[in-house]
Amino acid sequence: MQIPHFAETNHPLVKSLFHHSDQELLELFQHHPDAGKYFTVIFCRYSPIVYTLIQHSARSPVQAEYLFALTWRHIYYELGGLDLNNPSSGQDGLTLQNWLINITAVCINEIQLPPTESIHYSLQATSPPLWCYIEQALDQLPPILRLMVLMAQTFHWSETRIAAYLQAEGEKITPPDVANFLQEGYRMLEDKLPADIRDIYLGEDLVKS
Repeated sequence: MQIPHFAETNHPLVKSLFHHSDQELLELFQHHPDAGKYFTVIFCRYSPIVYTLIQHSARSPVQAEYLFALTWRHIYYELGGLDLNNPSSGQDGLTLQNWLINITAVCINEIQLPPTESIHYSLQATSPPLWCYIEQALDQLPPILRLMVLMAQTFHWSETRIAAYLQAEGEKITPPDVANFLQEGYRMLEDKLPADIRDIYLGEDLVKS
């Protein structure tokens, strides 16, 4: 399996941060939670190492890509509490690269992957940093909007099928209602993404596209 190329590596906002050290990027990420570019640069810098470790452990390319994304999601949530200057006992001289390798090994050994046919993630469609921030934004949507967006985008359900499901659950919603709610959900989802993430990944396009 070939190591994938990520277009965000060439984005001016990302390239402008390449000169920062790992420690600087980590501190910027931790001190600016409303910005996504610092995590994206860390991802661009270390995605080849992480992917190389993962590609040898998965049974299929689809599972490898999904494990790769899950690993970066785990990294995203763990980075906030990482302190390279005061590592745990037995971790003297800890570097970000060593820490990432250790985290990747843990994910490879502990994450139970579903069968290939059950995986709805596509690395070509959604890069891991964008996936992390979309998930974070989804958590901020009202439950009914979040459910509709997931049904439409993850499972590719039609507006009619979504309406039928919600009607069976006691909601008085028609397919045109679903269409309107989805547009509102996409607008809210994009609005809740960090501005730099919208710039890097979406440009002028909506999340839906």
